[in-house]
Amino acid sequence: MTASPQEASKSVFRAALVQMCAGRDVARNVSDAVALIGEAAAQQAAYVQTPECTTLMEVDTERLMAETKPEAGNASLAAFSQAAADKKIWLHIGSMAVKIGERRLANRSYLFAPNGDVSARYDKIHMFDVDLGKGEVYSESVNYQAGSNAVISELPWGRLGLTICYDLRFPALHRALAKAGASFIAGPAAFTRITGEAHWHTLLRARAIETETFILAAAQGGRHENGRETFGHSLIISPWGEILGEGGTEPSVVIGDIDTQRIDEVRRKIPSLTHDRIFSVVEERVSPLETIRK
Repeated sequence: MTASPQEASKSVFRAALVQMCAGRDVARNVSDAVALIGEAAAQQAAYVQTPECTTLMEVDTERLMAETKPEAGNASLAAFSQAAADKKIWLHIGSMAVKIGERRLANRSYLFAPNGDVSARYDKIHMFDVDLGKGEVYSESVNYQAGSNAVISELPWGRLGLTICYDLRFPALHRALAKAGASFIAGPAAFTRITGEAHWHTLLRARAIETETFILAAAQGGRHENGRETFGHSLIISPWGEILGEGGTEPSVVIGDIDTQRIDEVRRKIPSLTHDRIFSVVEERVSPLETIRK
């Protein structure tokens, strides 16, 4: 008989990343996500992560506000809670928009325990306010309230640090999570095609190597109804920087078997998390040559 995900070894478990191409219809996005979550569970995944903007990909402010609901009584959250309980998995909704004021939103992650309860919430800290050129401009802070707390949560196999998309470019956050005991860091994202092609693999592998943790990053991929194009390539990366699983550009499920003993092995080889030194940044000035000769 095959063991259930929750009966797996405490040092080895199967993780799954759900890659999506979410559109403007919340109910359809939730249905698509739940179907892919079911596929992951059928492959014995004990932890399943979806990407940033799981329930809605929208750039038009009025549409975004009209389609986004508060946390209380949220039908999408109810569906995800039920999916976690039905499949008896740790279900990490990478992020979804949640209304926290009349015209103010949070870009929020939810981690559901296998009984369907919410185990952790995380509001994206770093807002994606950029101008990529050729008219591709994003101003996340216009509609979203930035979070102010880094979040870490217990899983059966170790601690999970939570981040979202643009947080990837801030190594101090990742190092803080690792120093707080994270064995795994989640990086669900909706990276643009332009920035993904240039930086996605490099940044994720760097964060894994720097923190000596497993990086789990589910992504949006493809051309969305709102006209935006995302990079895809969901990635599972080891603490040594090895790619253990990778998606393409289409909706899919990426599977990776995680052996937590690998973390201890890497940290024994290079214990860089214990090598921090206090230092100051100073400005050096050129000394005249005659001063040096005296």
